[in-house]
Amino acid sequence: MNPRGQPLMRVGQTLSTAGLLLGTIFFALSLTPSLIPRSDMVQGSISGLSFTAGYGVGALLAWLWSYLGLPKPAGRGRRLLQWIAAGLCALLALAFLWQASKWQNSVRALMGMEEVSGVRPYTVTVVALAVFLVLLLAKAFRRIFSWVSRKLEQWIPRRVSVLLGLVAAFALFWAIVNDVLITAALHAVDSSYQKLDERMQPDLPPPADPLKPGGAESLLSWQSMGHQGRRYLALGPTGAQIGELGGESIDPIRVYVGLNAAETPDERARLALEELKRVGGFERALLILITPTGTGWVDPGAINSVEYLHRGDIASVAAQYSYLPSPIALMTEDAYGRDSAEALFRAVYGHWRQLPRESRPRLYLFGLSLGALNSDRSFDFFDIIDDPFDGALWAGPPFRSDTWREVTAERDPGSPAWLPVFGGGAVVRFGNHFGGYDKGDVPWGSFRLAYLQHGSDPIVFFEPQALYRRPAWMIAPRARDVSPDLHWYPIVTMFQLAADMHAGAAPMGFGHSYAPADYVRAWLALTEPRGWTKEDLQRLRERLSEYNKR
Repeated sequence: MNPRGQPLMRVGQTLSTAGLLLGTIFFALSLTPSLIPRSDMVQGSISGLSFTAGYGVGALLAWLWSYLGLPKPAGRGRRLLQWIAAGLCALLALAFLWQASKWQNSVRALMGMEEVSGVRPYTVTVVALAVFLVLLLAKAFRRIFSWVSRKLEQWIPRRVSVLLGLVAAFALFWAIVNDVLITAALHAVDSSYQKLDERMQPDLPPPADPLKPGGAESLLSWQSMGHQGRRYLALGPTGAQIGELGGESIDPIRVYVGLNAAETPDERARLALEELKRVGGFERALLILITPTGTGWVDPGAINSVEYLHRGDIASVAAQYSYLPSPIALMTEDAYGRDSAEALFRAVYGHWRQLPRESRPRLYLFGLSLGALNSDRSFDFFDIIDDPFDGALWAGPPFRSDTWREVTAERDPGSPAWLPVFGGGAVVRFGNHFGGYDKGDVPWGSFRLAYLQHGSDPIVFFEPQALYRRPAWMIAPRARDVSPDLHWYPIVTMFQLAADMHAGAAPMGFGHSYAPADYVRAWLALTEPRGWTKEDLQRLRERLSEYNKR
């Protein structure tokens, strides 16, 4: 046998043992709870990714150990060590699988969900092993690494060629995954959502009133608004329905511009402005500038609540910018929707600031999830400093939100990361389903930014740095909807939070599902509508919960 092949064979055997041991540790830790309850399929996927990551790290460490020429066990000692490692792996995996149901129930109990009787270990294990097949890519990676190293060895020292080969292989795989596969998948998914939206027949009839958006005299066709736009316009409360809770009420004004209404963001923004002017949106007491989620969805609980609170004397306008679900757009396109949000803000704010201050409506921004991110990016504080709008409500702000990250990082000492206090609460305040908007050492000023975020929302609290450090929101005291059994583990925790963000499902009022009652609390503090007693607000919450069931 080629003497140069013997060390490689021994390295391969060492890699397998070390990878198996560390992979099993990662697999076991992945069974511990995170923010959101998991199904067996989701749990299996997380565990498979964690095992794969652990195996890869173990393999890399073993290769480095051999490359540096450090001593290794041989003969019977090595075989004994392998058997001991295999036994420990089996015991560790079984022990953690046994506790998995308890850990899941610790999360479910906080969210008022029924307990699970048991996590099916066979399902989790089979799914995890299927995911582990990704390791087959390692063979291709190793071949590329070896080929590049051999070619470079002809010109430069061997050890340098090995390191450069490793870097080249990583770079190639990253380019393939990031620039080719992800980009292609993104465009394919966006195209499929667009075709689905175009083929969908109007599930609701256009408004009979020709003056309303989508009516006979509207600048916007009912079909071009798409599925999300039609539902948003048709299913809102009427003035008569709002008046059932007492007080004089009128029909709220809603304007929605679908992605098919025009080719460019600027053209859609101009349509939105002209339609808003046509229907009298600037003559109302409040005007809400909405940035939808990635699919174009506007949370009905968010807008219904503020329309009720102000008894219909309100207008809102939204412009669709994609068909993609928010998590996909959030993880792949950093500025997805920003151009649309900027264009709509420039158009509406530009007209609003030209109106007499004593007669123009109070102007607020709203966004949920990816909508909150793009709403935050739609304006520059220096452009509005001489004539600011009145405020914004950003619900479930993604971890990429620049203002949110800065404010959270610079929070007042003693305030937790999941409910920060910033600058004494003079401009920015945070709230959740347990309160928070009253936390402030100074009065809330005329320009107000309000964040609505659950402590268990992975869209908000995911961070790539969880790969190697504990997130600040895990430090005690924790949010009341976060399991005390949740602990930070390198690499594993990041996979858990990423899975929570993409596949997690929480009941209304937890995670990334914001209940109408959450919005009532936020809008009440932000806009201060008059004439609402505690009894009235309770009846409003009950009414809004009925809307949410539609």
